[in-house]
Amino acid sequence: MKLFARKVSLVKLFLKASKTYHKVLTGVGKSLRGVMGVDKFDVVGIGNLNYDIILLLDRFPEFHEKVNARGAHFGLGGAAANTISWLAHFRLKTGYIGAVGRDEIGKAHIEYFERIGVDTSGIQVVDAPSGVAVVMVHGDDKRIVKYPGANLLKRPDFNYLSRTRHIHLSSNPPELIKSVVDFANEKGIPVSLDIGEAPLSQDVEKRVHYLLMNEDEFRRKYGALDPSLSKAKNLIITLNGGGAIVRDENGKVAEIRGLSAEVVDSTGAGDAFDAGVVYGVLNGWSLEEGARLGMLLAYLTVQKVGARSAIVGINEVRDIANKLGLELPF
Repeated sequence: MKLFARKVSLVKLFLKASKTYHKVLTGVGKSLRGVMGVDKFDVVGIGNLNYDIILLLDRFPEFHEKVNARGAHFGLGGAAANTISWLAHFRLKTGYIGAVGRDEIGKAHIEYFERIGVDTSGIQVVDAPSGVAVVMVHGDDKRIVKYPGANLLKRPDFNYLSRTRHIHLSSNPPELIKSVVDFANEKGIPVSLDIGEAPLSQDVEKRVHYLLMNEDEFRRKYGALDPSLSKAKNLIITLNGGGAIVRDENGKVAEIRGLSAEVVDSTGAGDAFDAGVVYGVLNGWSLEEGARLGMLLAYLTVQKVGARSAIVGINEVRDIANKLGLELPF
């Protein structure tokens, strides 16, 4: 009986050790996947990683006035991160370069990306709070207050970038943009740049393959809505009220018709549009076709609250395009 009892104890000990070993192996496997990542990416995004607090208002508050929001949404955001989220759902091999804090928001970003298949080994975890964006929305208008936090500490990883077919930049400082464009041109990697309000020198601009701006940004920078004023190789301008103007590297200019939708929240619409353009570029579509897909993704985005609430897979997007009569070369 003692011998039997000893054998049972040994078996229990072995099983317990096996479970522990399995957990260790599983953890090591996850860690290795994070470190090793994929061999080659279709696209790597570089940009901010924020936590969005979106408030839906009947009107904006006056000076020193408090108002109640009629709705609220809390979720992960960041312009380039929103674009990469769409592309991951489209089954592209995606990676990301950014920075998060050692906090629950940073953990949530990494877990979300890992869940949808985005490689996270390019994301730095730093000793600063993760970024936060507070967005107040009233109809088509919105006001945004950002706390950049950890985003200010992101640095480009050129070894990481050397493994991709395409680089997408959004919400980045001028010095980071220049260093990445310099590297990408040296390595022959196309770059798409959603410049926002960041300054852009002509030397850098003329080496950008796909420059994306909205109408207000373009008018402020160039003084008029004239696509020939930009020196970028390809130019895409989203228009107020819907639609876009595209100018390809051969100088051909076309206007893309927008889709009519009841706007609930425009947060992330431009990022969704960028995803359509990048997807088109990576699949050999014309610039007009990529912009049409971008219009469709923006159309879906503005009908829901939150930058990523409307994200669906490529098959569902194809079905929606067919129902709307959009001819796209899926």
